[in-house]
Amino acid sequence: MKNHSFLKTVTDKINKIILVAIASVCLLLVSDIVLPQSAQAYPFWAQETAHLTPREATGRIVCANCHLASKPSEVEIPQAVLPDTVFEAVVKIPYDHSAQQVQVDGSKGPLNVGAVLMLPDGFQIAPQDRIPEEMKEKIEGVFYQSYREGKDNWVIVGPVPGDSYEEIVFQVLSPDPATNPNVHYGKYSVHLGANRGRGQVYPTGQLSNNNLFKSSATGVITEITEDGAGGYTLTITDAEGVANTVAIPVGPELIVAQGQQVQAGEALTNNPNVGGFGQKDTEVVLQNPARIAWLLVFIAGIMISQVFLVLKKKQLEKVQEAGLYY
Repeated sequence: MKNHSFLKTVTDKINKIILVAIASVCLLLVSDIVLPQSAQAYPFWAQETAHLTPREATGRIVCANCHLASKPSEVEIPQAVLPDTVFEAVVKIPYDHSAQQVQVDGSKGPLNVGAVLMLPDGFQIAPQDRIPEEMKEKIEGVFYQSYREGKDNWVIVGPVPGDSYEEIVFQVLSPDPATNPNVHYGKYSVHLGANRGRGQVYPTGQLSNNNLFKSSATGVITEITEDGAGGYTLTITDAEGVANTVAIPVGPELIVAQGQQVQAGEALTNNPNVGGFGQKDTEVVLQNPARIAWLLVFIAGIMISQVFLVLKKKQLEKVQEAGLYY
């Protein structure tokens, strides 16, 4: 009887553990369906590969590690701003809108764009209650994300459709040195990194299908095999009879044929990449309102002095004219 009671107790505990496990799995599945998580894309990868800072010691933004092609990017920002004011930083990511990029599955599609804007310490994206209504229309549909916790001045946007967001507007709130002792009036650096289209290298170092693939050896292409998913495996046999294989994923188009002689490093496919990455460095001055007020006083003083000089000159001319008359 004791053994039977012990076995029953153990069985009940095992059943409870199984029920808890099943309930946990069901809860996770239901939460994913009810509250689906957004797909992580290249801003997330940049955070994973360089979590501490998006800007390397050389000045290069980390996006350049995966987006190898170079494309222009611009940022328009006021030369000077007053403390505790909202201003616009406009990021421009120009590209040919008729171009289509190779997607992961090998199909063609429109380009996405993304940007990381490194603002000075103390600057941040303006809260909704501080943004004027006319400005809110410019940022509709744009989601701002901090590069990492505790760095609200490093802001990421994207990926977003390039056709709609060739210009990305950042509504920025300037700090107030009167309330933040860590901020001082003066000139500060602003750094931008912006890309359009998919990258050529994944964070793991693996090449994406948005690449030009090259021959790994000098020899003859003895075999071209399709892998069933749209990609190819090329067998290149060198002069010593050693077979070298090159795997080409779906997307790039072959520009060689079986029996063709190729050199090491020679292109086997076209280059499907139509995007690229660019960065821009600029500056902004956090201006002291008192300096502006004193500047206006100085200018007014100069103007008044000039007026008095003109009046004095006119007076002197009248005196001289009167002396000549007598």
